[in-house]
Amino acid sequence: MTLQAQKPVDDGEKAHWLAVRPRLVLASAFMLFLELALIRWTGSNIVHLSYFTNFVLLGSFLGIGLGFLRVGRSRRQPYYSPVVLAILVIVVLAFPVTVDRDTEGVLYWTSLSTTGPPAWLILPVIFCAAAAVLMGPAELVGRCFPELSRLEAYRYDLIGSLTGIAGFTALSFLSAPPVVWGIIAAACYGVLLVPRPRALYVGLVTVPSAAVVGLLLAETLTAGALWSPYYKVTFRELQGLSVPVTDIAVNGIPHQQTMPAAARLQLERQYGLPYERAAQPPKDVLIVGAGSGTDVAIALSKGAARVDAVEIDPKLRELGATVHPDRPYADPRVTTHITDGRAFLERSSDKYDLILFALPDSLTLVSGASSLRLESYLFTEEAMRAAQAHLKPGGAFSMYNYYRESWLVDRLASTVQSAFGHKPCVDVVSTAGHQAIITAGLTAADQRCAAEWPGAAAGTPSPADDDRPFLYLKDATVPPIYLITLGLILAVSLIAVRLVAGPYRRMRPYADLFLLGVAFMLLETKSITGFALLFGTTWVVNAIVFAGVLVAVLAAVEVTRRFRTPPLPVMYGVLFAGLLLAWLVPTEWLLSLPVPLRAVAAVVVAFLPIFAANVVFAKRFAETADATTSFGANLLGAMVGGCLEYAALVIGYQGLLVVAALLYLGAMALLPRQRALA
Repeated sequence: MTLQAQKPVDDGEKAHWLAVRPRLVLASAFMLFLELALIRWTGSNIVHLSYFTNFVLLGSFLGIGLGFLRVGRSRRQPYYSPVVLAILVIVVLAFPVTVDRDTEGVLYWTSLSTTGPPAWLILPVIFCAAAAVLMGPAELVGRCFPELSRLEAYRYDLIGSLTGIAGFTALSFLSAPPVVWGIIAAACYGVLLVPRPRALYVGLVTVPSAAVVGLLLAETLTAGALWSPYYKVTFRELQGLSVPVTDIAVNGIPHQQTMPAAARLQLERQYGLPYERAAQPPKDVLIVGAGSGTDVAIALSKGAARVDAVEIDPKLRELGATVHPDRPYADPRVTTHITDGRAFLERSSDKYDLILFALPDSLTLVSGASSLRLESYLFTEEAMRAAQAHLKPGGAFSMYNYYRESWLVDRLASTVQSAFGHKPCVDVVSTAGHQAIITAGLTAADQRCAAEWPGAAAGTPSPADDDRPFLYLKDATVPPIYLITLGLILAVSLIAVRLVAGPYRRMRPYADLFLLGVAFMLLETKSITGFALLFGTTWVVNAIVFAGVLVAVLAAVEVTRRFRTPPLPVMYGVLFAGLLLAWLVPTEWLLSLPVPLRAVAAVVVAFLPIFAANVVFAKRFAETADATTSFGANLLGAMVGGCLEYAALVIGYQGLLVVAALLYLGAMALLPRQRALA
């Protein structure tokens, strides 16, 4: 098999005014940009997706795989994609959803009633629509592949993907509203889809694209929302009250309230109890989850001389500076840090009289990681030890929230006890919602409890740790709601592949590439979660890791294209050595390193197996008989890998390395004999 370019399979592509290489880069950039935009926008309106961000990702992977498999089976342009996107936007805006978070085993705090369609109805619609929308750009990408050699096509696909990530990251930095995303999508459809016949193009491309832009513009103008990198933030000032109060909601969920510190202290005891339980009045205070500023204002009212306010969301911080009646962020005693709380603890050397975790409840998951929330690494035993290390002699640590279950209070209290070496103070000030405050002095003498905590009730799960940071999961199991959902996703995927791509025997020769896709998705998840722990769960870190993965893949392709690489068995050996290194290097050691050295070590540990895995893929892909089918099989494997990520709930993120190693062993065993020595 040579690597010469093949004739295009679609006559329509010959008439395209854009040359194949820039067209491939643009289509790949659009494909990834559209995937990221769908994840962000649907999650801001369908609140179920705030806890199932992987759901849209899985639908996108299915659609991308189907788009590649569809190449060669139809000469028609994928005009269906903008039509389905317009329908999806209409459905989401017409039927927004507030989630009912009462279900045992699902990973979140509080409970609200549901408005809008039930999950069993709206989630399948979102999944299928995401697959159909992404299938169009993927088909456009796939049609470019036969016109180039395998690795050259893959190279430009990766360059386009990096461009898509860079574009979406830039818009996140600028806090651009979704109407900007819609305009970019409309422009890409206009450039990439061939206008022939013209009437069909106008009806199936121009009109739906204009509808998407118009609807998103209307949403932007009427909602009055601030678009942070994590949420759609809306706010309104309450009328008719004796004090100024502003309600703040994120993604349609009531999240915070701003009001004067004196009024908040009078209304809710939990805000003042940390200062009562500390043995000495705190002068230097660290607040993690500073939000719109109420906790900062209270610290100042209690006599704090210095407050470090840590908040992950820049828009919540900006909103607090604008609407909070006490203007705490304008006080010269306050220093703001826009970062992840755990990351701040790991890189700061400052000491405090009081460290306060002030309702750190992100209400969203880290994009690309199935069950990791923005604040997950704050509630592990290792995080509590990190907080303890930042206390001055006589200092205290405190945390409060509305804990949905009593066992959550006991679990967190047990975690604090394990980290500090003595029982904390535990104040349950309201059984409705289990409103509780947990406080621990640096020593037992540095806290003043109203009564001794009797200890955790029987059956309380052990403290969460950095490998399984799933505080809200009571048992080491995958909740039934996830198992049912993932099972249905796989069933729908099997049917969709058969209907769109034809008999499965087309992909049978590429079973090893399918397993490579499954394993690589697990490696990517391990990298995302590992870097989130080492450097923070911020959107910037997440974007850098995604880009870093693609750079490592691109480097593997360039090395394979330009140099003679070792045979596949040797490269598999390098891959397994990289996996072993990642398994053996302890996270605690990485966290102990200075940040620059930590970054170098983390990159080597995380990206060595990713690089080796992609050299294996590039060598195998370069010699396949059917570029689009083999690449489609690999992408469908990535979708299955996205489902398999949930195994981390049982075996931890480190255990994903073992699963990945077994999958790579399976791929090696399925390698065609004539390729085994290549």
